[in-house]
Amino acid sequence: MTMRKTLRVRATLLSVGGVLALCMAAAVPLSAQAQTSAPAERQTLDRVVAVVNDGVIMRSELNDRMAQVERQAKSRGESLPVGEQIERQVLERMILEEIQLQMARDANITVDDTELNRQVRSIAESNDMTLDEFADAVEADGMTLASVRDNVRREMLMRQVQQRQVGSRVNISDSEVDRLLSQQTGRSGEQAVIPETRARHILIELTPTRDDEQARAMAEEARERLAQGDDFATVAREMSDDDGSALNGGDLGWVRPGQTVPAFEEAMRELSVNQVSEPVRSPFGYHVIEVLERRQQDVTQEAQREEIRQAIFQRRANQELEAWQQQIRSQAFVDVRL
Repeated sequence: MTMRKTLRVRATLLSVGGVLALCMAAAVPLSAQAQTSAPAERQTLDRVVAVVNDGVIMRSELNDRMAQVERQAKSRGESLPVGEQIERQVLERMILEEIQLQMARDANITVDDTELNRQVRSIAESNDMTLDEFADAVEADGMTLASVRDNVRREMLMRQVQQRQVGSRVNISDSEVDRLLSQQTGRSGEQAVIPETRARHILIELTPTRDDEQARAMAEEARERLAQGDDFATVAREMSDDDGSALNGGDLGWVRPGQTVPAFEEAMRELSVNQVSEPVRSPFGYHVIEVLERRQQDVTQEAQREEIRQAIFQRRANQELEAWQQQIRSQAFVDVRL
């Protein structure tokens, strides 16, 4: 395997979830550092460089991240700023990550192994590799598959927090979409036909008083009631935490590709009409899904409008994300000890 291929793998890893590259550098456990360090060195490496609310960032973790950033810059032929300057920038990025991960923990947000494996496999496939080839490539680039999995899990947790906190802040009016659509020229107007699925679901959310295990148990209870013949709409009204659909018996109406989170969409796609899923984990909790109908819909004009709406959303979401990150950083207790 060539070095060019190896470096392309690193670039892909560092782009997971659309978060800045500094977010994805690996962290070597302190125990691994201690095995090869003299006592005096161990004390120096393991000192606290930042206190973040009720968490800490250690010197060894910062050193590991710095090494990753330096290797990344070298692979791209770039030069880094002066040592202290880049070190402070990297530490600030780590502080911001720690705040978001604490928010994920407080909200009982988790990433199960199925979701994680799917994401890692997707990264490997995007590099035209098998999982074994991918593991060899990241090891050749100074990492391990275990550390990559840990980094991907952290990214997925932060992405879920960002989706919850930032997504709700972005509102796009129909008039904005109409204005941009009228400004665009050269639209072909070719027919666009996409699949639609009419589905309903029961959502059991994770809350500060309901952890992952408890939420899954409640979803399994709902699934068991349906298996015993209870009416789906009745169970949804009694148990579902999705206020928007619960009163309507869990009915989501017609759903198109991309309108639901990937875990939900994948599970829904694999169901037959009138089939009920096992509990499905998503960033919002556990879903029990039933597919009611499927159809093909001509959405030529609507597809163009949705494309524009997504472009506007992405631009504004990026702006809101930056503002939100500045807000949570200012509200956190941070004691930097460089």
